[in-house]
Amino acid sequence: VQLQAFGGGLVQAGGSLRLACAASTSTFSRYTVGWFRQTPGKEREFVAACKQSGTCTYYADSVKGRFTISRDNAKNMVYLQMSNLKPADTAVYYCAADNRMISSRIRYVDDYDHWGQGTLVTVSS
Repeated sequence: VQLQAFGGGLVQAGGSLRLACAASTSTFSRYTVGWFRQTPGKEREFVAACKQSGTCTYYADSVKGRFTISRDNAKNMVYLQMSNLKPADTAVYYCAADNRMISSRIRYVDDYDHWGQGTLVTVSS
């Protein structure tokens, strides 16, 4: 499956942004989908994820209460609504998908087989 992330940009601290990721598969509903982010010199880190079942309650502590992940299986899309953005949220954001994910591994980068190209989010102070 191919993934394409978009929606990044420049936003002021306290502002909002919505990222989107389009998947090119007719079996999208069978995939766990996640968002990760990475800054230069750091490892890619988990942000949020939705299971195949539609349970979208997996969040990193740093974004809990500010970010919301959702999916639309009819449109093969996954979204990340980001609110109350902070300069620390500045990063390249990646969407990822996997169809053999187990819940205990949902936060692990290495357990996702498919990745989008990334979209840059810059939050100015």
